[in-house]
Amino acid sequence: MTRRLLFILTTLGPTAGAQWLNHPTPGIPRLPDGKPNLAAPAPRTSDGKPDLTGLWTGFGGVADLKLDDAQPWARALVQQRTDNFGKDNPRYLCLPEGPTAADGAEAMRRILQTPAIIAILANDLTYRQIFVDGRKLETDPSPNWMGYSVGRWDGDALVVESAGFNDRTWLARNYPHTESLHMTERYRRTDFGHLEIAATLQDPAAYSRPWTFRVSAQLAADTEMVDTRCDPAESGRQHWTGTISDAQKSSVKVAPEVLAKYVGVYKGVWARRPRVVEITLSDDALFVSAAGGAPQRLFPQSETLFSGANLGYNFIRDDHGMATDVFEIHVSGDYPLHRQK
Repeated sequence: MTRRLLFILTTLGPTAGAQWLNHPTPGIPRLPDGKPNLAAPAPRTSDGKPDLTGLWTGFGGVADLKLDDAQPWARALVQQRTDNFGKDNPRYLCLPEGPTAADGAEAMRRILQTPAIIAILANDLTYRQIFVDGRKLETDPSPNWMGYSVGRWDGDALVVESAGFNDRTWLARNYPHTESLHMTERYRRTDFGHLEIAATLQDPAAYSRPWTFRVSAQLAADTEMVDTRCDPAESGRQHWTGTISDAQKSSVKVAPEVLAKYVGVYKGVWARRPRVVEITLSDDALFVSAAGGAPQRLFPQSETLFSGANLGYNFIRDDHGMATDVFEIHVSGDYPLHRQK
């Protein structure tokens, strides 16, 4: 079985076509050694509002969504998407990723703030417009990929209401939604270099309760955003097997007492940010929750190698069979995570 989905993102490298990658950001506070002072007070606009303007990166997040919160049809679709390693994810089809597109430690977003509109530009060439001119959301807008957004200030927090999404995008890796999805976000610039976002999503047709996705981003100072362009002609998608058959699911059996020795919390670094993965055991099967996400089932390919959640996990054991580390396998490489407990 082909485990890795070979997805090629064509990016401009640091050549003449990629300008200002090491250009000092003007007008920002700096420490005595010249480094950006990310702990300085957050800037404000002329009318006293927090100024969210800046280039932001490291949108690693945590969702409190659980599979049991999904309606039966949504649970079945999550399982189907998990079984085929997310082969039909809009990302792999070079389509917009939708309302939770910022769920990626490697993502970059530029926020441009004016008194009437706030624009969020993404390095995948998508964008959002947040109107803060007092207008209300339409009750029945024509659905689109990024939805429609209006904002208001609640003290130092920007509150954004969004609706009008189509149902073609995915949430929290493999989860679906309907056109009834409504999203409420709160943006807070806690200091000069840090931005906190809490997004609460409601979709009763798909989930039994509202759930929240929390993101912490950091100012990307002294650099510039380089566009990441998806080229379907180079993705190699036509060669992806993309399906776990029932035979493959059952082709390797690992004893529950062996699986129990892999249970724990593992920490490491991925995309230059801390990465936390929790391995649990339920009904004689391993599940992984990466970066606080919903648990996803893992399927054994050998006694130590497992696949699922669009990734692979290779456990390293000591002489007693206890896992000490795990390599999380991405298309970009294998990343070591050390067991904490």
